[in-house]
Amino acid sequence: MENAEMLKTVKAKAQMWLGEEFDIETRNSVKHMLEHDEKELIESFYKDLEFGTGGLRGIMGSGTNRMNIYTVGMATQGLCNYVKKEFSHVKQLKVAIAHDCRNNSRLFAETTAEIFAANGFKAYLFDSLRPTPELSFAIRHLGCQTGVVITASHNPKEYNGYKAYWDDGGQIIEPHDTNVIKEVEKIRSISEVKFTGGEKPEILGSEIDDIYTDKIKALSVNPEIIARQSDLKIVYTPIHGTGVKLVPDTLKKMGFKNVYNVPEQDITDGNFPTVKSPNPEESAALAMAIDKAIKVDADLVMATDPDADRVGIAVKDLTGCISLLNGNQTASLLIYYLISQWSAKGKLKGKEYICKTIVTTDLLNVIADDFKVQHFDVLTGFKYIADILKTYEGKLQFIGGGEESYGYLAGEFVRDKDAVMSCALIAEVTAWAKDQNKSLFDILIDIYLKYGYYKESLVNVVRKGKEGAEEIQKMMEGYRGNPPKSINGSKVVMVHDYLTSRSLDTTSGIESKIALPVSNVLQFLLEDGTKISVRPSGTEPKIKFYFSLNEKMNSRADFERVGNLLDSRIEGIKTDMKLI
Repeated sequence: MENAEMLKTVKAKAQMWLGEEFDIETRNSVKHMLEHDEKELIESFYKDLEFGTGGLRGIMGSGTNRMNIYTVGMATQGLCNYVKKEFSHVKQLKVAIAHDCRNNSRLFAETTAEIFAANGFKAYLFDSLRPTPELSFAIRHLGCQTGVVITASHNPKEYNGYKAYWDDGGQIIEPHDTNVIKEVEKIRSISEVKFTGGEKPEILGSEIDDIYTDKIKALSVNPEIIARQSDLKIVYTPIHGTGVKLVPDTLKKMGFKNVYNVPEQDITDGNFPTVKSPNPEESAALAMAIDKAIKVDADLVMATDPDADRVGIAVKDLTGCISLLNGNQTASLLIYYLISQWSAKGKLKGKEYICKTIVTTDLLNVIADDFKVQHFDVLTGFKYIADILKTYEGKLQFIGGGEESYGYLAGEFVRDKDAVMSCALIAEVTAWAKDQNKSLFDILIDIYLKYGYYKESLVNVVRKGKEGAEEIQKMMEGYRGNPPKSINGSKVVMVHDYLTSRSLDTTSGIESKIALPVSNVLQFLLEDGTKISVRPSGTEPKIKFYFSLNEKMNSRADFERVGNLLDSRIEGIKTDMKLI
């Protein structure tokens, strides 16, 4: 009976999409589902695609639960309405719009621009695909009140997405995110969306690229080293995405002469034909680039995701083989390089800081402490790093920051993770290493020798569907209501509960307040220095367990032994927590 009622409701919603306000292709698609594909009909209409705190993300197609010009249109109209209220004192409202390589991204971007224009905004639209961080830059550079990028990051090819930004160039956060959601939810009919009627959007081209990449070049700390090591061999792949032009162009502008591409993956294609997943966190996505690196004897391999805000890298390890680095290792190399070289150049004046997320390696903070640089920890999500930049703009100077999921940033002219910038700086760190007759891997071991070997691991426990969501909730309730006394033989000495904003010192029983927004995250700090973070994913049906361990290294010869020791402890933790 429940299914019969749902089908009745779904069919009623679908019938509304047969009206004249919908294009013929959409009407034919809905008609086909009504007559021949009940399963797809239900999937497409059983709910409305939710505008969440990060915007929209979903499978493309016809229906209320799909990414299409109508769901994009309703989201845009709601965003327009809210921005007009918040900036009622601004005579001419402005918006910048960009898009990635995905199927329909250009269509969704043009639709978004036209709706903003019809609502009285001065709309700026890039002439073709662009990296997400350039959109953040353009918002600030052009003095816009908001911005939108059409992207689904590294999701499968069937997906697309819509991310909204505020006037500071950062993704929308509280209170604006929840207020925008309320405005979007008020839009109940396509007839409420102003699709046409404004001035044509102004097209942005290479002039913005040049200003943006010039600013990235200005971040270089040691241009003289790049000049000496200009023959550094770099293999780069955009994995069919938006980094295809700007990353190689920026590397060349920095002074690097030997940038090798992977021709098959330079082809802009939303179907991502050469990879199973266009995610630089996955080794398979870098396979073709690594093959190329072996052939040309490259010093560095870099791969960016489709919207070029995250980068994965591979370098020669101690055996000379190409080895992947994880996000924490890359962040450590970048932060160590920037802070140490700012120090060497006399640029540290006591008002500098770095920023990272709470699940990113604490090695970054240890490095910062060594150089007496301030550091901030924020919730997971680069929008919170952007908020710190906004808070301390003009008061403190941001050196750099990052998150374990392969996103990094330096400077203050972009307010989101930036793979174009990161590629330029990672190449510079590699040149700096080579100038000392070292590899990037050698520098990483130098860092471990000085500060301790930090090793991180991540376990994703997937639980799909309604029952899965309930199981994840029960797991969190269990850890929260009855936190472990010890894990893998090491006493739990501190519990951070970001949902209740309370920290508990288990030895003294003293509680303290966490000065961060509320979030469903738990952290257990162990007596042996281990940190375990537990959080449900906000975008996927999974619960994530982050492990961070460290151990002192006495010599370079200790690297393998200590690494094996830490691996053994990680496996012990997984076993104790029943994750394997």
